[in-house]
Amino acid sequence: MKDLVPERYALAFRLYPYAKSPDQDAASPVRHKVVVVGGGPIGLATALDLGRRGVPVVLLDDHEGAGLGSRALCFSKRTLEICDRLGAAGPMLDKGVQWNLGKVFHDDRLLYAFDLLPETGHAFPAFINLQQPWFEKFLHDAIVQAQAEGAPIELRGRNRVDAVTPATDHVALDIMTPDGPYQLQADWLIACDGARSPLRGMLGLAFDGRVFEDNFLIADVKMKADFPTERWFWFEPHFKSGDSALLHKQPDDIWRIDFQLGWDIDRAKELEPANIRARVDAMLGPDVEYELDWCSIYTFQCRRMDKFRHGRVLFAGDSAHQVSPFGARGANSGIQDVDNLAWKLALVLDGTAPETLLDSYDVERVHGADENILNSTRATDFITPKSPVSKLFRNAVLELAEHLPFARSVVNSGRLSVPCTYDGSVLNGDDHPAMPARTRPGSPCPDAPVADGWLLRRLGRGFVLMAINTDAPECLAAHGVRVPRLALDATPELTARYLGEARRAVYLIRPDQHVAARWESFDESAVAAALARAIGKG
Repeated sequence: MKDLVPERYALAFRLYPYAKSPDQDAASPVRHKVVVVGGGPIGLATALDLGRRGVPVVLLDDHEGAGLGSRALCFSKRTLEICDRLGAAGPMLDKGVQWNLGKVFHDDRLLYAFDLLPETGHAFPAFINLQQPWFEKFLHDAIVQAQAEGAPIELRGRNRVDAVTPATDHVALDIMTPDGPYQLQADWLIACDGARSPLRGMLGLAFDGRVFEDNFLIADVKMKADFPTERWFWFEPHFKSGDSALLHKQPDDIWRIDFQLGWDIDRAKELEPANIRARVDAMLGPDVEYELDWCSIYTFQCRRMDKFRHGRVLFAGDSAHQVSPFGARGANSGIQDVDNLAWKLALVLDGTAPETLLDSYDVERVHGADENILNSTRATDFITPKSPVSKLFRNAVLELAEHLPFARSVVNSGRLSVPCTYDGSVLNGDDHPAMPARTRPGSPCPDAPVADGWLLRRLGRGFVLMAINTDAPECLAAHGVRVPRLALDATPELTARYLGEARRAVYLIRPDQHVAARWESFDESAVAAALARAIGKG
């Protein structure tokens, strides 16, 4: 039998050790409502979200927990808001390094600084830096807590999927374990198995896009340093360790350094500790003491599947789309996939919504992936110009940006992740022209302080009718959905973010806390029609 776990895969946390399941001795394949494949951040979040909605879910992973290395590092405010709803954000915030500020340098000159969260009145910072193994551990801790509260979530480590066979009403899986093979069936299969996605390969599905001709070295170093907690990016750095460089602080005195190496390199040679140390020494100075914690080389890729839904198989995270690391759009966009998919699948499974609602997952998250790929491609082209002319243009922009603020909007060291607005979605309902564009239908709800804490925590995980400065029924029941009211008095933050020029407002909010529709006053027939549209019955 082929090894289930390569020897080179070292665990940072052994979260779900192998244990034999009764399914392995069943006379015929056991059928499950949902099977998730992949125990990374996206797979764990998917299982947690579905389980907290009461959906029975089995997660299969060929390992037993989180691997070593920082990998995904920067987690956005929107990701933290989603994880807060899932019950995992508190430890992430406590452990992570919080930051809002960044600086851009050219050679040895500071061009400008920026603030990613200049307005007050938000529960979470713009970003935290937290190594991926810790992010996964905290999601797993939340799953354990949810299981104790009755959530029907099962995690199976060292269960490798070797074959997938789609059928009309289910998907069959061949699985290998230390005790040998067995089979399962799933009403729905969610592939969260990463950029190399074995499931995608088994189904013969394409992963098209662009591979950029450049390589970057990640060097995580452990050191005591007095650098501020900011994102620092250098174009053509004076320390000559690469064509560009990036510095980020991580928890536990670990610092992430990225060096741009170029395309035609000897990867094995670049990964030799002496050569890595030469680059780090040039950046930090010869007298700085540090230890190499983890190193890797990566190549920019901006790709996605043509569709994220293939019958009863749904793809999420890196298995569906891949972007360059600059901009922190990978794991953050994957968590937004989960946020979009889980509530829709839960409504389909309980019979409230038609199966066609899942087509909107494909449409909305393909829209999100295209937005991320566009931003990531622009950043990569600016960071790594491919011709003398484009490099001349890039450097001219950098020279202007040092003195002229208008040029800074053209500088692109990685436009950092923001949540997607689903403009044009078939689920969007009525709009109101006097209200702010930032909260138009399809937009994620911005947080705001309210009487009992924070707005997003008051919204919960279901549909909500938010009434500001106006009346609405305490609960609306329509199309098999109960929609409670959240009545609020206007505050400066709510006025700026939700009222605009309007004196009052009624918002229908989706379970993923995106706006479905909005009006100036309550109209039962209009709200019911918008609700029908939002669950795929419109």
